[in-house]
Amino acid sequence: MKSIRVLLIASFVLLCIIPAAAADISGQWTAVITTPIGEMNYDFNFKVEGEKLTGTAEMTMGSDSSKSDLTEGSVKGDEISFVETLKVQGQELRCEYKGKISGDEIRGSRAVGSYGSEDFVAKRKK
Repeated sequence: MKSIRVLLIASFVLLCIIPAAAADISGQWTAVITTPIGEMNYDFNFKVEGEKLTGTAEMTMGSDSSKSDLTEGSVKGDEISFVETLKVQGQELRCEYKGKISGDEIRGSRAVGSYGSEDFVAKRKK
């Protein structure tokens, strides 16, 4: 009886810990973000160590392109957040991303400086 109780408690603890583990999203992801000035095509390269997210973002829009390091990134369970300093038409814009991971897809939004927010869907590159 005592061993069953210990087994049940251990199982419960494991079930509580597993969802809290950070999702492994390391690797290449793509997204198309529709903005008031046109569509931005993204290639993200995410690197995750524990809950810390780093990496790069490469954006193309027409003949414009920009490559940025990702900063202030974290992955906690299925929640992701990071900052990209986007360079568009000679301006630097702070873009703050927040999203939810579901398998090979990330859905969320980004706040673009004081210009407002935009939704995004990123998919794992296969």
